[in-house]
Amino acid sequence: KGYSEREMIAANVAVETRSGRAMDRFHARVMFPIIDLRGNVVAFGGRILTNEKPKYINTSDTPVYHKSSGLFAMNFAKNALENDRIILAEGYMDVISMHQCGIENVVANSGTALSIHQIRLLHRFTSNIVLLYDGDAAGVHAALRGTDMLLEEEMNVKVLFLPDGNDPDSFARSHTAADFRKYIEENQ
Repeated sequence: KGYSEREMIAANVAVETRSGRAMDRFHARVMFPIIDLRGNVVAFGGRILTNEKPKYINTSDTPVYHKSSGLFAMNFAKNALENDRIILAEGYMDVISMHQCGIENVVANSGTALSIHQIRLLHRFTSNIVLLYDGDAAGVHAALRGTDMLLEEEMNVKVLFLPDGNDPDSFARSHTAADFRKYIEENQ
């Protein structure tokens, strides 16, 4: 079925121009489908491949998607718990690289601050969370804030930063799943 311009704008995959026409919101970006727990694509994230800003854009809230309620790849992670825990990373590429490496119990909050709705979603599947954010100032701040929120919801939290300035994406691309698991176990 083809969709009308109005439907595409309502789904937030297009934006309305001044002339009233629909324009692709994710033009020249790599697209990441955001899938709900039932396997339905409900939104998208997009990453620009040039140096343009913003680097990432996401679908805004729609009737079927609320950014502060969902977690990227939760539909996979909920069925792949290792040691009864979920790893929470920052971005799409962190999750994708870790999945490719063989670590599938990882999700991302996709550029939003961790919300109480996301924490409660995590809690439906486990109370054990490993925060694996980037080691930069923004990642450290997000980890501190997230830890406080997770503890308030009576979750068990471990915070882990990767060595040598690695983020989960770069570490997963240069290490095996066994290396990654060993690092997690030895540094919690």
